[in-house]
Amino acid sequence: MNTQTNSPDTSTLTPSFKWVFAKPSRALAFGLGSGLAPFAPGTSGTLWAWAIFLLGDYFLSTVTWWWIIGLSIVLGCWICGQVSEELGKKDFGGIVLDEVVAFWLVLIFIMPANLWIQILVFALFRFFDAVKPGPIGMIDRHFKHLEDSDPSSPSSFTVVLWRGFGIIADDLAAAFFTLLTIALIQIGLGYLS
Repeated sequence: MNTQTNSPDTSTLTPSFKWVFAKPSRALAFGLGSGLAPFAPGTSGTLWAWAIFLLGDYFLSTVTWWWIIGLSIVLGCWICGQVSEELGKKDFGGIVLDEVVAFWLVLIFIMPANLWIQILVFALFRFFDAVKPGPIGMIDRHFKHLEDSDPSSPSSFTVVLWRGFGIIADDLAAAFFTLLTIALIQIGLGYLS
């Protein structure tokens, strides 16, 4: 059953299409609905990010993309934190704005690239984001401690913002390690040729 109200105890809220599109912040946090995918919403959000980037690449300059990514990261901290608050203060899997902006960051560094490189960076990013090895997992666990706060009382603006930053931070780390891996592969291939 989908709960569509925001009662003080929202820990049981199951977002529906109607709930997500009731507010622009929710629609953005859920990647315009891609986060509602019943299986692997993070992968779905990353695929959506990839498609939007490829489409936008025809119309937007690199400078414009940098502005979009920068503003998305800054505003994304508030959006992810606020929507997380509405959902019961959890890093809910359907919130995919973090995957979207982090993957855009990867794409802006590697493009133009052929399809195989794009597939490789997609696979690497999803691996680092889902498995969270090493430092990525440490970042994720550090911010998960915020979920232990009292869910019955509303959080302050700074707590909401910090929680949102925590949601985005591990994805930015996944983007960094994706780019680092690609750079190391290119260096290795350079030695072989």
